[in-house]
Amino acid sequence: MKVLIIGRGVVGSLYGWALERAGHTVELLVRPGRAVDYGNSIALDFYDARSKLAGIAVKEDWPVTFREDLQKDHDFDLILVSVQHYSFAETADFLADRVSDASILVSNNFWVDPQAATLQLPADRLVWGFPMAGGGFNDAGQLRASLFKNIHFGTFSADPTGRELTVRATFQDAGFKILEHRDFRGWLWTHFAISAGLHSQSLVAGSILRVFQVLSEGREAVLNIHELIPVLQARGVDLKAHRSEIGPFRLPASLGALILRWTAFNRPVRAILSSHANPEELRSYCRDVFADAQRLGVPTPRLEAAKRFFA
Repeated sequence: MKVLIIGRGVVGSLYGWALERAGHTVELLVRPGRAVDYGNSIALDFYDARSKLAGIAVKEDWPVTFREDLQKDHDFDLILVSVQHYSFAETADFLADRVSDASILVSNNFWVDPQAATLQLPADRLVWGFPMAGGGFNDAGQLRASLFKNIHFGTFSADPTGRELTVRATFQDAGFKILEHRDFRGWLWTHFAISAGLHSQSLVAGSILRVFQVLSEGREAVLNIHELIPVLQARGVDLKAHRSEIGPFRLPASLGALILRWTAFNRPVRAILSSHANPEELRSYCRDVFADAQRLGVPTPRLEAAKRFFA
């Protein structure tokens, strides 16, 4: 399979590396003028946790083909889109007349309706997913991150199409475990709200790692999320359908903080928490959810108290 990764982001780079290792041809599309800046490789320093819970350390210069243009009649089989949620509209506009015969794997966060955000793209070419990977590039341009075995795929109350099953099989053959969701809109919104609760406290505490490691900070993060669950309900999310995601944050806050702390003992998780390098992304989660809470008339006093950190 010939795969195009949109951008030189954390998630795209990690999955591109894994797909190339599985025998696929991978190229990365970057903005005009950036290929020279990036050179012909990406310096990797991450944990591959697909086969071991503690992860296998990967440290190498991964040779990469960067391209700066995409013809309308290209021959890519799969285009992977995983960009900041506030950049998705620009990416979708760019791809609108450049889909060709490819499947488009949308592996992205959304707080807007995901189907509405992709109206300019052919619906029968879209595959919906979400990554279990993260990290950041340090000042030297090295990718510090972790890649996990699970990867989420979903539909909107329908069975996967043949195209969707083909993409799932591609990742399964590359060593990933597929987790399936039939209410993917609700799942994406739930994940976004939980992230906003964690990130708002990380902005107050000074780092996301501190939120996971310090019980008092973790407790406040769990209480943040308690207050955001009614926002999901007001948006029409079926909370029962997503109890596995919400459940840990409905526990007593002290117990939820203990779970966060226990999670941070995992080496790949800790690597992500200590290497995230985009504070604007954290602020944008909080702004979007807070604005919607106000629109819906749902009180979120903790998020409002942290407003000075993300306004």
